[in-house]
Amino acid sequence: MSTVLTRTKGRVDEYFGISNHGSTVKRELMAGTITFLAMSYVLAVNPTILGDHGDLGAKGMPTQAVFTATAVAAVVGTLVMGIWAKYPVALAPGMGLNAFFAYTVILTMGIPWQEALSGTLLSGLIFFVLAITKVREKIIDAIPMQMKLAVGAGIGMFVAFLGLKSAGIVVANPKTFVHLGNFHSGTTLLALFGLVVTVVFLVLGWHGAVLYGILSTTVLGIVTGLVRLPDSVAQLPHGLDKTFGQAIIHLPDAFTGQMIIVVLTMLFVDFFDASGTLIGVAHQAGLLTEEGKLERAGQALAADSVGTAAGAIIGTSTTTAYVESTAGVSAGGRTGLTAVSTAGWFLLAMFFFPLFAVVADVPAVTAPALIVVGVLMSRALGDIDWSRLEYAVPAFITVIMMPLTYSIANGIAMGLLFYPIVMVAKRRGREVHPVMWVLMIVFVSYFWFLAK
Repeated sequence: MSTVLTRTKGRVDEYFGISNHGSTVKRELMAGTITFLAMSYVLAVNPTILGDHGDLGAKGMPTQAVFTATAVAAVVGTLVMGIWAKYPVALAPGMGLNAFFAYTVILTMGIPWQEALSGTLLSGLIFFVLAITKVREKIIDAIPMQMKLAVGAGIGMFVAFLGLKSAGIVVANPKTFVHLGNFHSGTTLLALFGLVVTVVFLVLGWHGAVLYGILSTTVLGIVTGLVRLPDSVAQLPHGLDKTFGQAIIHLPDAFTGQMIIVVLTMLFVDFFDASGTLIGVAHQAGLLTEEGKLERAGQALAADSVGTAAGAIIGTSTTTAYVESTAGVSAGGRTGLTAVSTAGWFLLAMFFFPLFAVVADVPAVTAPALIVVGVLMSRALGDIDWSRLEYAVPAFITVIMMPLTYSIANGIAMGLLFYPIVMVAKRRGREVHPVMWVLMIVFVSYFWFLAK
């Protein structure tokens, strides 16, 4: 038995190049566990955003199905990343992209979730083609870095706004549009407690800060009677019969003028979010080449696109690389075995829906997670060159329009529409890539469509 284990361990080491990266099997498995702890909050938050128990109500997908699809998509995407691309990066339905799916596509545009899944699938398929060809490099070069940073920060602002709204900290007001919520409300106070403890855990450097914040808030909610106790702890995964394959069945519905904007936005955000995350994680892990390039970039991005396509077919929004993977890297994870370990934990978590359902049923519990994730995403604001108006104006418009129009697509469209204009005014029109002019025309058409 020991001989078999030794041979297996040796083959695993050889396949992933664990020793070559100065790591060990034990360290890789531990790193994968830490990555899971850092990002497992998605199992509670995603069903809250996409499910029929949250803001979407009857327009949302069955909450049980969303939970199972979230876990399965994380397992599939992360395994492909770990086994094929061999990077210590975990994937799951992306924060921000799930908000776009729910609040912009379904609520604002009135597109049924079945068709929204078809748009997600189509964006994943296009992403795959771009990933395995050199077109990806041309697209990355076409969008100026300042606008990429603005998109990430704007999504952070939007996600934080959703969290503040779910917490009851920010509420609607007919005179001022928004107003401070009722701090005498039990659920609002519960959310404020969750925000405080989550921030404290985060500042202390705890890798599972968001998860621990959710757990602490849940415990207090149970003690105070604001959160119900689960009827059971575990159960067999189910619910996918209601969502599986809907993206394929409704794929013909994705080829409409309205859906083109949806697909382009999903593709744009996922493409640059995945690229940025992969480069950031690889840099921290010391996996970039001497020229600063990402080895096996095609496989890594293709793995992300496979995760998106698979997740859409299963029944969830865009699946993408998680920046929380840096938690595992900081613990020593250097190879794809870290990702495989993370996938194993998501597979196990699939059987504990009753526990996560308790959290998903009370938005105040998951609201702090959204606010904190928004803070982390908004750090990109610091890298924008605010001293140059040709960058500052379109970047600011991108960031501010997302939360104020309740739409990620509107923010991206407005920012990319203004960028060529201010560059021409600055007499730098020649620096604007032809792709940007095409996008400008597309987004002018988009706003004309909205006006009608």
